[in-house]
Amino acid sequence: MTARSPAPKKRNTLPHGVTPLDQVKHLSGLEFMQGILEGRFPPAPITAALKFELVEVEHGRAVFEGVPEFAFYNPISSVHGGYAATLLDSCMGCAVHTTLPAGQAYTTLEFKVNFVRAMTDKTGRVRAEGQVIHPGNRAATAEGNLYDARGKLLAHATTTCLVFSI
Repeated sequence: MTARSPAPKKRNTLPHGVTPLDQVKHLSGLEFMQGILEGRFPPAPITAALKFELVEVEHGRAVFEGVPEFAFYNPISSVHGGYAATLLDSCMGCAVHTTLPAGQAYTTLEFKVNFVRAMTDKTGRVRAEGQVIHPGNRAATAEGNLYDARGKLLAHATTTCLVFSI
């Protein structure tokens, strides 16, 4: 687990939503992601549904945090793997996004998740850290790790993202 940076002083308090494409296409991916972190653009609706948030962003890296809840349980009394997968897909995809110039976007082509430890509503705050491996012009790759508050690895993943013009 990497050392934690100080939390941003101001959390995004805008209502969840999507930013119109005409406002985004003139920004680099990093500028857009910084805008979400700083509260100039709304956080994505999925972050409201699964109660997680963007907490750090820099070129080639994005970090999300959240707290798994009972509402996220599967029928066998643990947090559904989709919660971990969503956090990892988000941190890896957004890490890729930070490397894109204005007028470019991405979508996940595939990702692979390895679950190491189960989560419950007693796990506490979790942290998904995404890092770009290769910032390609057509396909970009990234890796992600999901940790609990004590720094124990819960899951790790890799992704390939398709890069395209807006």
